[in-house]
Amino acid sequence: MNLDYAELAELIRCNSHSKNKTGVDRHGEQMIALIEPMGFSLTRYQREHIGDHLFFRSARGSGKRILLLGHLDTVFPDGTFTEFQEDDTYVYGPGVCDMKGGNWVALNVLRNLKSQFGQLENVDWLLVSDEEIGSDDSQSLTQKIAKHYDACFVFEAAGKDHELVVARKGIATYHITVTGKPAHAGNHYRDGIDANFAMANMLIEMTSLTDLKKGSTVNVGKVQGGIGANTISGKATLQVEARFTNQAEQLRLLEGIENICMAIEITGVTVDIQGGLQRTVMAPTEAQQTLLRSINEILGQSLPVEHRGGVSDANTAASTGTATLDGFGPYGDGDHTMNERALKSSFELRIQQMTAILSHLCYRPQQVKHTVGHV
Repeated sequence: MNLDYAELAELIRCNSHSKNKTGVDRHGEQMIALIEPMGFSLTRYQREHIGDHLFFRSARGSGKRILLLGHLDTVFPDGTFTEFQEDDTYVYGPGVCDMKGGNWVALNVLRNLKSQFGQLENVDWLLVSDEEIGSDDSQSLTQKIAKHYDACFVFEAAGKDHELVVARKGIATYHITVTGKPAHAGNHYRDGIDANFAMANMLIEMTSLTDLKKGSTVNVGKVQGGIGANTISGKATLQVEARFTNQAEQLRLLEGIENICMAIEITGVTVDIQGGLQRTVMAPTEAQQTLLRSINEILGQSLPVEHRGGVSDANTAASTGTATLDGFGPYGDGDHTMNERALKSSFELRIQQMTAILSHLCYRPQQVKHTVGHV
């Protein structure tokens, strides 16, 4: 397979930082120009402050209905990291593995299907614009769409040995404000109610909810409070993240954080808690395992799988009950850094694999003119 990476380079060089609406929409137009000519109909979900979400739909046939899921946004602000480079082994640039590279895999797979069958059937593609900032806007859209499909394939980066992702931790994030009563630390110490002291106790108690044996963590990643050493702090803030591997731990951590916030008010402070569950756990399911067995049969090999601590929109799709697999993008490393790169041979492998998979899932058996063996 001889891939021309010049097209990918053009996608990479278009800055699509999550908060750069103009850039994300410009990149969206690039994708529309490449996807629509293959016969897709487009629904654009317009947004005021973030990029528009794009939903491409193909014709309906008798095969299984498959949703491809990706995101348009990247993590680098305009002017910080926009270069694309390549050598014999790797391509380099913002998004080459997370996840413009994954979207480019999907694009080339659809081209293969179009060439093979003449018409694309039963495969739709949702591209959201806010995954890197938590998918707060797109989450409900993804859930609304994903529940109508037999399977969802997500094109985040593959594992080092081309593992697919069958499980991801869930995540909750909070911004907590503690309000006490400021006072002069020398003259009126007893009149003050120390928000910093309350915050410190909350930090210790929240961190103690961590249970590494169960894969559950609570991290108070940022704290701020007070105005100076001679003043009892009247206000303090905490930014908190919790991650968990199953529903029971999700419930324990979320209830634990909220209980700590309520209990500390006995000291006289008031606590305002904003945020909560961001993405629920993606856990292996029987439907997912059935799908994986079908894929292994199609390819004539057992694909390796892994569990990841990071989250993606696969968490959201899986929450609807739709069989979901992630990691169909290329293998790469350095994502979210200026050393991001992706392995060229990995693009070729994933395009071959996904072309075979969708050929068998989306079309009637008599339409598939060849049997795909070991890829």
